[in-house]
Amino acid sequence: MKAVVYTQYGPPEVLRLVDADKPTPAANEVLIKVRATTVTAGDWRMRQAEPFLARMFNGLLRPQKVNILGFEVAGDVAAVGQDVTRCKEGDAVFAPCGFAFGGYAEYKCLPETAVAPKPANMSYEEAAAVPIGGITALRFLHEGHIQSGQNVLIYGASGSVGTYAVQLAKHFGARVTGVCSTTNLEMVAALGADQVIDYTREDFTQNGETYDIIMDTVGKGPFARSLKSLKPGGCYLQVSATSLLDIVRKVWANATSGKTVISETTTGKPDDLHYLKTLIEAGELTAVIDRTYPLDEIVAAHHYVQKGHKKGNVAIVVA
Repeated sequence: MKAVVYTQYGPPEVLRLVDADKPTPAANEVLIKVRATTVTAGDWRMRQAEPFLARMFNGLLRPQKVNILGFEVAGDVAAVGQDVTRCKEGDAVFAPCGFAFGGYAEYKCLPETAVAPKPANMSYEEAAAVPIGGITALRFLHEGHIQSGQNVLIYGASGSVGTYAVQLAKHFGARVTGVCSTTNLEMVAALGADQVIDYTREDFTQNGETYDIIMDTVGKGPFARSLKSLKPGGCYLQVSATSLLDIVRKVWANATSGKTVISETTTGKPDDLHYLKTLIEAGELTAVIDRTYPLDEIVAAHHYVQKGHKKGNVAIVVA
């Protein structure tokens, strides 16, 4: 099979398209013929070993545990293990790959419990862009105990997690404010945000508004000022907290502010993907696709995503 591999940390150019061995599913696994995958922040950070702690997971000097990136996939079941009962050959499915990655290949084995039927009203490219951003947004909002009628602000509302967070918060009955750049104002409003703030022209922490939940999806929100913009007992959700400073600020805020800072969530549950599928097919959740690249242009796709200006998701057509 064709696969994109990397054997050293570095810029997108370390990614190479090669011939690799086709995997064989274990007893509880399905073999997916991958139709589409994506480039996420998790992919380029693992490729570049940023933060440095990524090396503790994947090898200090060079990648050892993960050599094929790709955090999420959509495709067709090509074969099933002997104990598989939920899937059959030919089923269209989508799934997160977990920290084993592996989506940048023509075939990927996953436990049958990790996959769900592809939404009928989505293309493979759209479906591949749901598992990571969608489940991340869902888990963080659950951890923040989102409730109907709450005032919720999504910082980075135009990114992958942000676009899903806006839609899910609206689904849960919140009044949603999205924060993004000028070029994305209309898109975020179209996703259902009640108010959209252009961060290049306005500082949301200076408008006198307070929120039950502030969700920073990109790790660039003003931490101290955001805490002050929370209502008493409010919750600050940090999706991209990766530095030691983030940890220290979280511990201090939780101990002294009377507010809650959450920078990690419980692992996604198998039912999460089925839940998102239900919302998608009901027309309440959609995937925003900025650009689509073929697998042999993965280097260009990584360059684009790492600039940090993508709208929603960048999809990769594998087969």
